[in-house]
Amino acid sequence: MRDVIIIGSGPAGMGAAIYGKRAGLDTLIIEKTGFSGGQITNTYEVDNYLGLPGVDGYEMAMNFRSHVDKLGADFEEGEVHRVRREADTLYVETASGSYETKTVIIASGASHSKLGIPGEEELSGMGVSYCATCDGAFFRGKTTAVVGGGDVAVEDAIFLARSCEKVYLIHRRDQLRAAKILQESLLQLPNVEVIWDSVAEEITGEGKVEALRIKNVKTGETRSLPLQGVFIAVGIKPSTVPFRGLVDMDEKGYIMAGEDCCTSEPGIFVAGDCRRKELRQIITAVADGANAVNSIQRYLVEAGL
Repeated sequence: MRDVIIIGSGPAGMGAAIYGKRAGLDTLIIEKTGFSGGQITNTYEVDNYLGLPGVDGYEMAMNFRSHVDKLGADFEEGEVHRVRREADTLYVETASGSYETKTVIIASGASHSKLGIPGEEELSGMGVSYCATCDGAFFRGKTTAVVGGGDVAVEDAIFLARSCEKVYLIHRRDQLRAAKILQESLLQLPNVEVIWDSVAEEITGEGKVEALRIKNVKTGETRSLPLQGVFIAVGIKPSTVPFRGLVDMDEKGYIMAGEDCCTSEPGIFVAGDCRRKELRQIITAVADGANAVNSIQRYLVEAGL
C-alpha cells in the first residue's frame, strides 16, 4: 500500500515526487514512456525557468529525474488504463498489474495537436514551436508565422508581434474563430499579416527553419514565405482518457481542480498540463506538484490514513 502514486513523470509528476519524498510519503511514479521529462525533452532550449537561462530541455529533464532518484522515489514503467476505488483504497491498474495506494496524483500531461506536414518533426525545436510564450523570445527581430485561427493562435500572434519584425497568421478559412476582441487587437497591429484561406504544406530548412510553404485552398496557388520560426497553434489535447467518469472534467477533457489541485474525487489530485488552468508552463507544472502533495498531507490527516 503506497501513500501516493503519481501518474506521469513530466515536471508536474517529478515536482510532486520531490515534495512527496521530503514529506516522508511512500511514493511511486508510473510512467508510460519509460523516460521522464514529458514535453520538455523535445525542447531545444528553455529560457524562462528561474535560475536556469538557456538550459537544454533534455538536460533539464535529466536533472529533474536525477533529483527525484536521489530522494529515493520508486519508478515503474507502464500505461495506466484505469483508477478505481474500494473503500479507502485506490487501485491504479496497468497492463502489467494493479497497484494499491491511499492517494493518486494525475500528472499525465497533454500533447499539442500537430499539422503532420513535412519538416514539422525534423525541425521541432529548431524553429518549429508549439508555445509562443515559451519560445517567442528567441525570435526577437525575426520573421515568424503562426498557424491556426482560434484564441490561442491569435493570442500567440499578438504576443510575437511585440518583439518580431513580422508575423504571419496562416488560417485555412476566410474568418477567424477567435474572440472578437482578440481579432480587433490583432488586425490593428502593423507588423501582422493574416493570410486567409491557406494551409501550411511544408516547413523547410537545413538544421533550422528557413521557410514555410503554404497553399491557398480556393485557388490552389502555392508560395514560400521566408522566415525563421513557425508556431503551431491548432489545439492541445489533455491525456486524460483513462480518467473519464472518475473525476470532473471540462468539455475539452481537462480535469477540474483549483490551485489546491483537489479533484471532485476524494484522494485523487491533479497536477500539470492536464489540469484546467490559464497558464501551462514548466514552472506552473512544478508548482502544481507541490500544491498537490500539500493537499495530500492534509487529506491523509483528515481521513485518518
